[in-house]
Amino acid sequence: MLLGWVESPGYPNGYPPHEGLNWSRCAPKGHILSLKLIHLDLEDSQHCENDALKVYSDEGQISILCGTMTFEELESTVNPSLTSPPGGCLKVLFQADYSNPKRHHGFRGFYTIHDFDECDDDLINKCTQFCHNFVGGYRCSCHHGYQLAEDKHTCNVSCSKDLSGRNRGEISTPSWPDSYAENANCHYTLSVQPHHQLVLRFSHAFDVEQGPDGQCKDALRIVTQTETLGPFCGNKPPPSLISTHSNHVQIYFTSDGSGNNKGFKLHFGTMEKVCHPGVIANSKMTPHKQEYKSGDTVTVTCDTGYVVNSHGALALSAQFETTCQSVGEWYPSYTCELADCGLPQIESNSILELVDLPAQKTQYNAEVQFKCSSDYYNLQGHDKYTCNATGHWVSPDGKADMPKCTEVCGVSSNPITAKILGGTRAALGNIPWQLLIKYPNRGGASLINDQWAVTAAHVVDGCDETMIQIYGGLVNGKMSDNTNILTCERIIIHPGYEKGISHDTRTNFDNDIALIKFKSRVNLDPNLRPICLPDANSVVQENEVGTVSGWGTTEKSRKSQFLMYAHISAYPLSNCRNTPNLPGVGTITFTENMFCAGAEGKDSCSGDSGGPFILPMMSSSRGPYHLAGIVSWGAPCRDEGNKGYYTKVQKYIDWIKNTIEET
Repeated sequence: MLLGWVESPGYPNGYPPHEGLNWSRCAPKGHILSLKLIHLDLEDSQHCENDALKVYSDEGQISILCGTMTFEELESTVNPSLTSPPGGCLKVLFQADYSNPKRHHGFRGFYTIHDFDECDDDLINKCTQFCHNFVGGYRCSCHHGYQLAEDKHTCNVSCSKDLSGRNRGEISTPSWPDSYAENANCHYTLSVQPHHQLVLRFSHAFDVEQGPDGQCKDALRIVTQTETLGPFCGNKPPPSLISTHSNHVQIYFTSDGSGNNKGFKLHFGTMEKVCHPGVIANSKMTPHKQEYKSGDTVTVTCDTGYVVNSHGALALSAQFETTCQSVGEWYPSYTCELADCGLPQIESNSILELVDLPAQKTQYNAEVQFKCSSDYYNLQGHDKYTCNATGHWVSPDGKADMPKCTEVCGVSSNPITAKILGGTRAALGNIPWQLLIKYPNRGGASLINDQWAVTAAHVVDGCDETMIQIYGGLVNGKMSDNTNILTCERIIIHPGYEKGISHDTRTNFDNDIALIKFKSRVNLDPNLRPICLPDANSVVQENEVGTVSGWGTTEKSRKSQFLMYAHISAYPLSNCRNTPNLPGVGTITFTENMFCAGAEGKDSCSGDSGGPFILPMMSSSRGPYHLAGIVSWGAPCRDEGNKGYYTKVQKYIDWIKNTIEET
């Protein structure tokens, strides 16, 4: 129903006690529901506590009535508010209390549903120009020359043009030189041949709306293939001449819904493309010009700390040559990026390691710090390196060689406080470089770094690397097991040693030295540490006292179970040249690569071959000690005045170092 009556029960004869009414109606979309009361006669009370008429609009109470009012009073004070919102509802609630001291007629009203004029409501009407009401809604329209936007409310100007192919022309705001239209959204496209560039010339009259805060309310933007110019607004025009360096330009102009500004006008034309400097960031060009013509070649030099990025790969060079092309572009064109040294290259199993390196901090001027991960090594070289301008980690003296961790050598973890013939039993850590060879020939060896040992050549002559048994970090030879075994990878005998001769018939022990390489790095600990090699110029002095050690024959004429050591002194050369005549063998040749040593009742013996002769004499001092000799040969123990012969290690320093580096 579009209209009708609503009244209290029993109207107009009066309503009985405890009587009530609950009435509601709703308006369709675009319509409103109005209620006009023509008669009101209810019991009066404070705040309408007894009998009351309540009216709600969409669940919100808009009126509460009681007592008696004339039609004129209702029309002037009540009825104007009894209206629903568009598409909304009205509800009428009437309730009488338990008594009526006086008969009251009640109330009567007339409701109507009618169209709502949205064009008269500024909160609903969003039309920017014309609004047209119709039953159930409204629509917008625009002045001539405007068009309705997709939102169906905003009127804007269609000022977009594709001017591609034109070498010259003009562009201006709509209605120039009159004020430009509101809500303008202009887009102009300019496009010419690739070897030409577009040139824009603005007139001096420039008037685009700008807010009091300096921000552009309306704006002009110029977009080229490489950059965006603007936004421009206010009364200050863009540069009067703009060389875009581009054959394709987009010009955008937008305005809001207010203002009275004139806008702008520009002329566009073309000229042959040129290349301009500064295309490549973080660099400079030589020779320097304001612009370059096709065919000009320049040298691009990256700023300090930057290197050339060639197709995604950082080069070591900071320069490259490039030529201006007819299309206004440089070719080849690379970028200059911060030199990045990357993470320092360290072997996965190396003792050398980085102290700390925050993520991504490997670029120019970044700093790294190295350390050795074990206390049994010393850092050789600088500990701090810096990423230089060419992308290399360098030390403070400018060298790119990485530091190294070298073994702490010649240090006894358990200094001697005081059986080789006449010797003393060693404790763990006294002589930590001493190794035991148990098979196929019994002998000794000395650990010289964490992967190499040195011994006498005749001990390992003819040995198969896979069969030899070498143990370290022990003093009790019978306690050797897999926890002490060192796996051999290669045996290298000095090339000057005569191989293949039986020890029992050999008369030439010259160059009696060999190197043993282990398959993996030896885990150094207090009981297994290397001995230092002597300086190449060091000489064993006559009567100089050193220490010899091994598991060889003792005074009881049997191999020792325990590592024994003895302090002996070097004999004069005249004594050493007087070599013993060995039964069934003959006289052994003495060479400058040997020295001899011994003491009363003390000597190296069978089974000690390959073991160390250490200088200075081991004592309560921790060292450092160096390997002066290798037990080589001698007369039967206790014969010939306890005189043993030793390979002079000082003579073989270069051979040892070169062999290790090349293997």
